[in-house]
Formats: sequence, structure tokens, C-alpha cells
Amino acid sequence: MNSSALDQLQHRTRRQFLGSAGQLSLGAIAMQALEAKGTSASENPLAPRKPHHPAKAKRVIYLHMSGAPPHLDIFDYKPELVKRTDQDCPDSVLKGRTFAFTTGVPKLMGTPRTFKQYGKAGLWMSDAVPNFHTIADEITTVRSMHTDQFNHAPAELLLFTGHARQGRPSLGSWATYGLGTENQDLPGFVVLISSGVQPSGGQGLWGSGFVPSVYQGVQCRSKGDPVLFVSDPAGMDRSLRRKTLDALKDLNQAQAAELGHPETLTRIAQYELAYRMQTSVPEVMDISKEPKNVIEDYGAQPGESSFANNCLLARRLVEQGVRFVQLFDWGWDFHGTGPKEDIRGGLTEKMARTDKPVTALIKDLKQRGLLEDTLIVWGGEFGRTPFREGRTAKSQVLGRDHYPDCYTVMLAGGGIKAGFDYGSTDELGFHIAENGVHVHDLQATIMHLLGFDHERLTYRFQGRDYRLTDISGHVVKPLLA
Repeated sequence: MNSSALDQLQHRTRRQFLGSAGQLSLGAIAMQALEAKGTSASENPLAPRKPHHPAKAKRVIYLHMSGAPPHLDIFDYKPELVKRTDQDCPDSVLKGRTFAFTTGVPKLMGTPRTFKQYGKAGLWMSDAVPNFHTIADEITTVRSMHTDQFNHAPAELLLFTGHARQGRPSLGSWATYGLGTENQDLPGFVVLISSGVQPSGGQGLWGSGFVPSVYQGVQCRSKGDPVLFVSDPAGMDRSLRRKTLDALKDLNQAQAAELGHPETLTRIAQYELAYRMQTSVPEVMDISKEPKNVIEDYGAQPGESSFANNCLLARRLVEQGVRFVQLFDWGWDFHGTGPKEDIRGGLTEKMARTDKPVTALIKDLKQRGLLEDTLIVWGGEFGRTPFREGRTAKSQVLGRDHYPDCYTVMLAGGGIKAGFDYGSTDELGFHIAENGVHVHDLQATIMHLLGFDHERLTYRFQGRDYRLTDISGHVVKPLLA
């Protein structure tokens, strides 16, 4: 090969190769793959789509208590642990184990909370959650959850993306990728954050990973501009914005026709959605339009930023056709390093700001006929130890360390049994005693309720078909109504 021909090949771009390779080009192959999945170049990627089987849940509100609530002081009552408070932990539960902040032989710690049974099924709940007592016949508690991770970020990533490292699509992204959205003027997947801190897992918890970015979560705010950067720039009115977007659309459609890259279609859809959101989002995010009694039931404060406001916003969003709403509330890392992390007063204070709006949300959805097809999930990324946190063992403040082997989640609506308790732990709360539920099982069950076989909802990336549950997960059929 002469030097001139070699120089031409070395400077030939990938775009030129794809454009000149004719009907058998990689671009054409990519287009055919998209069309085979029902997503042509001209189709809206967020258009509503049918699931694999009839769905019990049309939408999901996931309430994530970032930091991991102390389940032994809320749902999982252990009288034997209370009796053995301040005794050394048995060697059998410590051998070969690594904890986040505890070494040596810690002391067992039973709950200082008062527990009673509520509802027809007699669900155990503590005095920390007085409002949850009133919805005992609407909820299911799964007291046999377990995970593989004992640090916050990887545990949250595993819970929401199926993998402990960044880069995989999130649960909400899989839901909108599979189902699209019912309201084309609003995002299919909305994220709301309270307590002023983002979760440890970061934006990857609502990212789209390797699926088109149109399926990633849109973070909204209950105070100030609902969505950052969606407003028109200074000096640009709505008419000029429309003309600009039309020109960009023409350019992007030409590129999509030439190269067939799905992210080009995503770009078109995102620009158009942002334009429609300029009028639709402020309308749905304005909770001041709610009746006074509804605002009071949630404990919301229009114009402010709070978990209560976000719960009310979640109801308004799903009512308008948003597919997946994810609420993150920071401040549940009850190590006992300060009064706010004490499982006595600190937990009472934290729950006073959260169990009321969650209860109001469930009751409000039921009253509006939305609970039966709206799945509610409440919980953290792992549990807390049945012993005192190592760093604070001699403190007057009571706290617990991270614990992946056992924890509790609360479910309601969307095809889940009501007034039901599933799974159990041993008498000291160290091990699953029956009906263990791994985070992949929870994910598989959520997808099943949305109408999907979690093994069939896949996305091909780098030569492999990926799914939310990776190579694991089973639908927990006893939870289904």
C-alpha cells in the first residue's frame, strides 16, 4: 500500500466510514436493531408501550430513606434482644465479619422503643411511627430483606441499578424504557430530594447508564425554579425558542437518518420535552392550588422545600401520568454520633417530619382511586446492627452500625397484599429466619407488578444483553395480591 493511500485511511473518520458503507453499514444495522425493538427513527422514545403481561401497577413512588433507617426500632421487634441488652455479642455472629465502624466485641442493644401490634394482621410497629399505625391494613412489611453491600453508595447503587458500581441504568430508567410515559408534557421519571443532601450513590441512582439518556430521571425542586436550566435564556422569547428548536430538530433528524444513532433521537425528544415542560411543570409543581385540608394532612408548606412537600408533589405527578417518582430523604444514618442520630429522640424527631406525609400520601391515593395501581415502596439501602455502634459505645447517645444481612421495607398499593407481614429474622435480629428477599428479588417483583418479566426486559450493550437484576432475582409471589 502506498503512503498516500495509507494517509487517507489513517485520517478517515468513523462518521465517513458509516456514511459510505451503504445498506450494510453499521449505522444501517443499528437502525434495523432499533426498528426490531419497536423504536424507529421517527418514533417518540417516550410513547406509551405495552408490557409483557397485564400490569397490576401503572406507576411507582419509591420513598428512599437515604442512610438506612434503624429497622429494629421501627418494624422488627426483638424481645429477646431487649432482655440481653449490654451482653457481649456471640462469637458466632462476629466471626469473619467486617462492619463499617465497629471492631472488637460490641454489646447487644435491644430497642428502647415501645412496640405494639396494629391492624387486622397484627403488624408490629414502634411508637416512633404513630401515623403508620393508622395504615396497618393498607401496607405490607417485608422483614427479611438483605443486600450484599454494607457501605452507603454501593448499597444504594445495587438497590437502584442492580450493580454496586456506577454506569448501569436505574430502576426508574428501566421502567420508562419499557413502558414509556402517559403524559408527553411531563418527564416519565421524576426525582425529588429533601433534607438538603443528595444520596451517597449520587446521580447514578436515577441515571440512564447505557440506555438512551431520555430515560434518565429529571430532578425537580419544590422551591425556586422546578427544573434547573429549563427556562428560556435572557433575551429569548418563546417564539424564538420554538424557531431555534425547529432548526435543531432538522439537523438532528438529518444526522439520525444518516447514522442511526439512538442518542440522536434522544436529543430531539429531550429538546422537545424541555420546551413543553416550561409550561406543564410549573403547573403541576404548584401545591398551593391544593385544598387547605390536603396541605395540612401532608404537613406541607407551599413555597418551601421539604419531604412533606415532595410527598404531595409525588401524588400530583403520578396523577398527571408520570410513570416513576423517586423521593430521596437524607438523614437516616443512625450511628449515634450526635443527638440527631439517637434512636430515641433523634428517630422521634426524624419520623415526625416523615411518617405523617407518607401516611397522608397512601390515604390520599386510596381516596382518589389511585392506590390500587400505584406501587409505594418505603425503605433504606440496608439495615442496622443489633448491637451498639463501636465508635459511640460509651456515649449517652444510642446508635447502630451498618448491617446488610437483615432489614425491613414497607410496600403498599400496586398489586401488593394489604395488611401483610412477610419474612422474619432470628430472635436477636442477626440472620434471616425465613423467606429471605434479596434486593434483586425486590427489583424483580417491582418489574413484575409493572407488567414485565425481569429476565426479558433487556438492553444490548457492548455485545451483551443487560437487565436490571443482572443474573439474579426472583418474583416474590406471596407478596402479590
